[in-house]
Amino acid sequence: MSEAPKPPAELAPWEREPAAPQWQEAADDPVALALGEALGEALVSARTFAGDLTLEVRREAFRSACAALKERHDFTLLVDLCGVDFPKREERFEVVVHLYSFSANRRVRVKTAVGEGGEVPSLVPVYPAANWPERETWDMFGIRFADHPDLTRILLWEGFNGHPLRKDFPVEGIDTGAAIYPEYYEARQGPIAGTGTGWKVKNPPAAAPESGPEEKK
Repeated sequence: MSEAPKPPAELAPWEREPAAPQWQEAADDPVALALGEALGEALVSARTFAGDLTLEVRREAFRSACAALKERHDFTLLVDLCGVDFPKREERFEVVVHLYSFSANRRVRVKTAVGEGGEVPSLVPVYPAANWPERETWDMFGIRFADHPDLTRILLWEGFNGHPLRKDFPVEGIDTGAAIYPEYYEARQGPIAGTGTGWKVKNPPAAAPESGPEEKK
């Protein structure tokens, strides 16, 4: 004989029908209100999802918004900085930074949009830890950061052709530049597209001749 179903009030949280959280406007959030007063129309939106605050700001206000969060609201730790690719948007890319406040035990996400060939103000003057993540974002997405002290590739070599985390980058790879195997590839050439892994050497070194019986002795 089957047991009668429990009334809803007696169900454990994992037994109830799960409900996904929804985006909500952060109309009453004190941090969002303060940023709105400081940035004006440069604050595009302020919303929360599952309690996490996301601020979208115009590109020219990206650094000043993060500086205000650090200096006025104690978001002193830069957790991460990355890029996102939306190929069909007019401004194709987003730069997203996650900040953390130890005193408030709270995270905030700040993002800004940038088009192909545009520049985002570097956060290195505010958060020195942004140095390497910005180089990685440039390396993988081709997003440039104005006033960065050394905007060079960090995972791939200078001369690499393309930015691999763009959604239109071929899965099989492309001709990528000769820097890692200059003895095999001419300038501006490299691993060959369409070969599976892409790592096919054009001119491999000749195999050394086998030694004869007399040499073996």
